Parts: sequence; C-alpha cells; structure tokens
Amino acid sequence: MGSDPQYTKYPDLSLAQEIFLLTSPSSSQTTRQTSLQKLQNAVAQYKMAPLYRHLAHPENGLLNGSGEGSAKKPAHTGVSQSNDAANLLASREAALDLNLPWDEKLYESLVKENDEELESIQKEEDEAAEKAGETEVQAAKGKRAEFWARVGDREKAISSYEAVFEKTGILGTKIDLVLAIIRIGIFFGDKLFVKKSIDRAKALVDGGGDWDRRNRLKAYQGLHLLTIRSYNLAAPLLLDSLSTFTSYELCSYSSLVVYSVLAGSVSLKRVDFKAKVVDAPEIKAILGSGEEKLSALSGAASAGPGAGDEEMRDVSSATPTPAPTAVNLTTLGSSSNGATELEAPVDFSPLASLVSSLYIGNYRSFFLALAAVEDSFLSQDRYLYEHRGWFVREMRLRGYQQLLQSYRIVGLGSMANDFGVSVNFLDHDLAKFIAADRIPCTIDRVNGIIETNRPDDKNKQYTDVVKQGDQLITKLQKYGQAVRLRGSERG
Repeated sequence: MGSDPQYTKYPDLSLAQEIFLLTSPSSSQTTRQTSLQKLQNAVAQYKMAPLYRHLAHPENGLLNGSGEGSAKKPAHTGVSQSNDAANLLASREAALDLNLPWDEKLYESLVKENDEELESIQKEEDEAAEKAGETEVQAAKGKRAEFWARVGDREKAISSYEAVFEKTGILGTKIDLVLAIIRIGIFFGDKLFVKKSIDRAKALVDGGGDWDRRNRLKAYQGLHLLTIRSYNLAAPLLLDSLSTFTSYELCSYSSLVVYSVLAGSVSLKRVDFKAKVVDAPEIKAILGSGEEKLSALSGAASAGPGAGDEEMRDVSSATPTPAPTAVNLTTLGSSSNGATELEAPVDFSPLASLVSSLYIGNYRSFFLALAAVEDSFLSQDRYLYEHRGWFVREMRLRGYQQLLQSYRIVGLGSMANDFGVSVNFLDHDLAKFIAADRIPCTIDRVNGIIETNRPDDKNKQYTDVVKQGDQLITKLQKYGQAVRLRGSERG
C-alpha cells in the first residue's frame, strides 16, 4: 500500500485556465471580467509577487504590452520570458484589450510578505538541521519548493523540487515530486518539458510505483497527449482514468469526462467507440438520459469488448437520445485529501448530442452538435483551444466517412441535405479530403453524384509488393554497378 500523495496543492492549474479565458478572443466580456477578478484575488491570496510581475509589469508584463507605467529598468522576474506569451496566453492581442493593472505598492507588499515567509522557512530548515533529523530538513525544503510553486516562480520552484528529489530515498515521494514538476510545466504550457518529465515519472513508476500513482500518471499522460494533438494515444488513457480518477490537482472530473469523450469520438473505431464511449457506465452516468444515468450509477449498465455493435440506422427513423441538462459533479468524486471537490454545474447536452448523433447516423444533428461543442468546450479550454480547428475538421471527416462507407453511389444533394449544408459547401469540403486521400471517392457534379472507390485490400497488397520489389531491384542494380566499378579499379 503506497503512502498518501504529497505536493499536490500547487501550482493551481485552474489559475492558468483563468489567464487563458482572460486572453481568449472567444471569451465574452463578462467571462473575461470574472477571470480578471479571480486572477487578482489569487495574486493577493497566494502572495504571488513573481507571477504578478511576470503578467502585469508595465514594461514587460505579458498582459500589459502597451509600455505604460513606470520607466524603471525591470529586474529578473523569476519566470522565463521565452515563449511564455505563446504558451500561457490564448492571444496576445486580446490580452492588451483588458489589462491586469499594475500596482507598485501591492507588488512591494507582496515581495515583503514573500521575504518574510522565506525567512521563516529558512529558520525552520536551520532548526531542523541543528536539532532534528533529515526527515524534518526535507520537510522544510519541501515547504520552500511549494512556496515557489504557489507564488508562480517557475525556475526556483523546479530547482527547489529537484533539491528535495536528490535527498529523497522514498520512491513514492520521488514520483510525487516529479508530478509536481510536471504540473509546473503544464501551468506555463511548456510541452517539451512536460514530455521529458512524464518520461522521467514513468521510469520511476515502472521501477515499483504503487497502484494509485500509476493511475495518477495515466491521467497526466493522457492530458499531455491531448495538448500535443495525439488524441488516438490520449483516448485509452483518459477513458481508463474515468473509473479510478484521483488527480484532482490536475483537472476536475467534469473536465476529464469532456477530454475523454472528445478524444474517443475523434480517434476510436466504431466498435470501440460504442464500447468505451457510448456504452461506458462512467460516461452514461454523465451524458445519458435519466434511466441510463440511474442504470449506470447502480451498476446495471456494463460495457467492454463484448458489447456488440449495432447496425447504422436510417436518419429518418433514428430517435436521438434525450440530451441531459446541466450536471453537478460535486457528489461524484472527492479530492485526494478527502475534501469534496466543488465543481460548477456543466451543461453536457452538446457533448451528449455529439456522441449519440454520430453513432446513430443523424448527421444533421451531428453537425449542429459539433458547432455547439466548439463554442461550449473547444473554445473555452486552454488544452483544447489550440487544436479546435483540427478537431472540427476531423469530426466532419468522420461523419462523411461513416455515411459514404455504406453506399456505392450517393446523391450529392441528398448527402448535403442529410448534413444540413449546401451542395457547394459539401462539394468544396469533400474535395479537400479527397485530394488528401482521406476519402476514397470521386464527385461527379454534372450528374450530381458521389461515387465511392472501395479499396481492395488484396489489390493494394499486390501493388505494394510490386512497388517494393521494383525499389529493391533498383537498389540491387546500383549496388552491382558499384561493385563492378570497384573491381575494374583493382584490375
């Protein structure tokens, strides 16, 4: 049995989401004002002098690029400036429309309080070194690392965590320290640093990590893969994390549900999509109708590899599953320290409609749900925002492929009507996918039809063998010529 997780409180990743919403062009003015207020409250509550300077300084603050304010030479902020604007902010232009006001007195008071707290930590560390043992010294060093993570000084937080890591012999604590370092990278949007740190944590977990930390790392891996657009690799990790999720320091359970459903919808094959998303009890408990929620929560519903796939029903006879209203997930999970994790109610109806309409083949509803998902989720989340255009495009492709694979010839007007779009839009959209060899079909605008070209696996294998054989023969001929030339030189 592993020890309880440590170093899970800081950094507060929800604060990075507020910074994103504050700088996102997709955020309403009300949302941005609310995020600004939350950011200001967090700066005051957590005494975040380094992060406050990094964001709000009148000369080089990320949120204040106008150059207004004091003309003093800026000192080192404790946070690397390189690429931070691109990684931490949704848009630099939007950030300049609503500045985080710079208050010199506030900053000086925060610095003073930070210095006093550091002196207290140093005193505790010195006393532990003199009167107590190594465990107490490590505890004091851990407080220093958490302090820097709390106030938003990236470099000092990482170096402090590394100092604790070097002196720690307990494997579970080492894993917790690396997970804390990963969250710092996630906070500042450093994907390369996060990848290296996850590989480091995985090596530690493989060396004997306990069950809880293995599951927590699985959620970290899934979220990172989501941020780098590896939805096919993220989907199984995120979906597996639903039933064992305890990483509330990483994201809320409602966010995990959203990430899991989106990753599964765009990447899983139809049979897996049904088993792991459509029929998954954890997802039914959130996205399902009233009876499905009750069945899932009571354990009556089950899903797995044995769940059979259904034939695609005709659009006219398809009855969409009633969309659920806003769901409050407060009672569905608790944080690792036992405190209930409070979450605002989330309206999952666009997501539920996306899943059900894609599976039953109601493509008109599917396109409407896709637009709603883009507005409600993709444009409002810092991990999804960067790839929202790609996701919408891939989901349109999935809908086209699913319909066309059932027919040899489809009327262009009929298909456009099924998707609720114009013929010109469908023609233009399909042409891009056909040119990229994503859909095996041809469009006949004269006759107004789409003719699918079903790939023949045997012919494809034969063509590949002939092609590879030709390449091999060419290489052998070049090699033979080279050998003959060398022989003539020796002669």
